[in-house]
Amino acid sequence: MGNYLSIPLISLASVCFIMIVIFLWAKAIKNNGIVDIFWAFNFLVIAIIIWLLADGYEPRKNIVCLLAALWSLRLGIYLLIRVGSHLREEEGRYKKLREEWNDTVFFFFFQSQAISNVMLSIPFFVIALNPEPQMSIIEYIGAGMWVLCIIGEGLSDYQLAAFKKDPANKGKVCQAGLWNYSRHPNYFFQFMIWVSVLIFALPSPYGWLAIICPLSIGYLIFKVTGIPMTEEQAVRSKGDAYEEYQRTTSAFVPWMKKK
Repeated sequence: MGNYLSIPLISLASVCFIMIVIFLWAKAIKNNGIVDIFWAFNFLVIAIIIWLLADGYEPRKNIVCLLAALWSLRLGIYLLIRVGSHLREEEGRYKKLREEWNDTVFFFFFQSQAISNVMLSIPFFVIALNPEPQMSIIEYIGAGMWVLCIIGEGLSDYQLAAFKKDPANKGKVCQAGLWNYSRHPNYFFQFMIWVSVLIFALPSPYGWLAIICPLSIGYLIFKVTGIPMTEEQAVRSKGDAYEEYQRTTSAFVPWMKKK
């Protein structure tokens, strides 16, 4: 039982410290958007801690740590390029929050992001600590879905970045590739990653705790910092063009394009 407590606590201390440093940096450069970059990279830190300290079945531990690290690196590097390209200019949604929050609130927001890193890593802990000396078909299905969703999320981000890179598209709405069928294919695959993690975790002791991941991520995507804030900013910046896009395109599921 010791590792079920010690590894999460070590992870929490590590990522909370990282977020204190990042908060001080964000305050210095006046860009709280960098929190997104390090929220993503914190999963790599946790994956390394788990890989070093967990004592579960080695192949299972290696698979979950590898997939967590790959996903963290892909998302973190993408955000590093996106946010880093305008480091001195804060993204619209964080400018909006700055109107409502002071530095103290932002400090606790950064710490809450670190706490969310650990909460969302609960399935990684239970999977890596599972001593069962063989993997079940359910675990392989979860791992396979996870790989496909990492690819889907990466493709969505690549298509959007390529669209924005073309100066001719300035002020236009991206409808390339998956974005022709969903206004948020990146959020869809991000949500499905956590569904995949849940499936992977279910055969492990305490694996049912992984339900917290899709529930919490789904809440954030649908109700808080995901779709609502993204669409509000898009309507402010693109006006009628984005409202038309809303009328003709599914908000979330890529294959449910409206007529």
